[in-house]
Amino acid sequence: MKYDFTTILDRKGHDAIAVEHIPIPGAKVEEGFSVIPMWVADMNFPTLPSILEEVSGRLEHPHFGYFELPDAYFDSIIRWQKDRFGVEGLTRECIGYENGVLGCAASALQAFTAPGEAVLLHSPTYIGFTGTLESNGRKIVLSELKRDAQGVWRMDYEDMEKKIVENRIHCAIFCSPHNPTGRVWERAEIEKAMEVYARHDCIVISDEIWSDLVLPGGKHIPTQSVSEDARNRTIAVYAPSKTFNLAGLVGSYHVIYNTCLRDRVEKVSGMSHYNTPNVLSVHALIGAYKPEGRVWVDELCQVLGGNVDYAYDYITEHFKGVSLAKPQGTYMLYLDCEQWCREHAKTMDELLCAGVKVGVIWQDGRPFHHPWSIRMNLAVPFARVKDAMERLDKYVFNGSL
Repeated sequence: MKYDFTTILDRKGHDAIAVEHIPIPGAKVEEGFSVIPMWVADMNFPTLPSILEEVSGRLEHPHFGYFELPDAYFDSIIRWQKDRFGVEGLTRECIGYENGVLGCAASALQAFTAPGEAVLLHSPTYIGFTGTLESNGRKIVLSELKRDAQGVWRMDYEDMEKKIVENRIHCAIFCSPHNPTGRVWERAEIEKAMEVYARHDCIVISDEIWSDLVLPGGKHIPTQSVSEDARNRTIAVYAPSKTFNLAGLVGSYHVIYNTCLRDRVEKVSGMSHYNTPNVLSVHALIGAYKPEGRVWVDELCQVLGGNVDYAYDYITEHFKGVSLAKPQGTYMLYLDCEQWCREHAKTMDELLCAGVKVGVIWQDGRPFHHPWSIRMNLAVPFARVKDAMERLDKYVFNGSL
């Protein structure tokens, strides 16, 4: 491969919460075990060199005064959307800067719903959505995803419609690819979901931050591309931050074709006088969306696919009582540990602490609205995935807690 996905970065002392923080209360790493960061959704690979070059080039100019978004920012996004997803007809007027996907979601919620109004989400649910809805005083209504006979997560369209009608819902958050399950929706699935939303006049906030991270064999279908109606009722949010591990620089963008939706979202987001870009974040996007970035992402997805294949096979073969669906996108695993816990008379808290004890810093999956669950980040060099699986095998799932 052209780019480096094997170096084990030493992130200690560099402000990285992935290695500086343990998200399990009371859990500690036992002496003798190195830390393998497998919880918060950032990556443990060196970033794309063209990003560093672009940012470094801007640093050479000795001022950081007020600025406007350059043409290169919009042109980079338009080219990326066309090359990666086949998007045609995207203009700069439809693109707007956002400080984050959740910031855009909060603005859209304030623009199109009232305090106390219900919003539909799928469960398992990204905890960022939960926090945003609760902070803005909206009611969370969940439609559970179901695993079919092949173990694939599916939407329950009848349940979605029932919940929308019962709760008089006119706004929904759609996650594509889905976090935390890793499901990459097929066109027919998105079409059917959008038909449900259209029948009940729901504005759709489509979180597509994971759209670049689709594993080999899969394809991301932009929600706005499935029909003219979907194009006009959807507020889509993207970012290079997840793809290129730029969360610390902050910066996302929306794509909104409908002028009424766009004007209202931009009005609300502008009222705080906070939703403005950092100049280095802008240049990081320009560096990310260069031709080098296309090669880097393709190689990254191959690496992530290999990590997922290994971890999925290892877990299904060695960890009896633990089940999971094989993700098609993202770099997260979502484990169901109910059977294992019951068979071993262990609580989820005990299991979570046992993993941390041997240096596997994983994430409690219960706040994502599924009991007995753990979320694991596989965006680490393969050697670390292998090490983590062996530790969990020897000391946790087939050892003594």
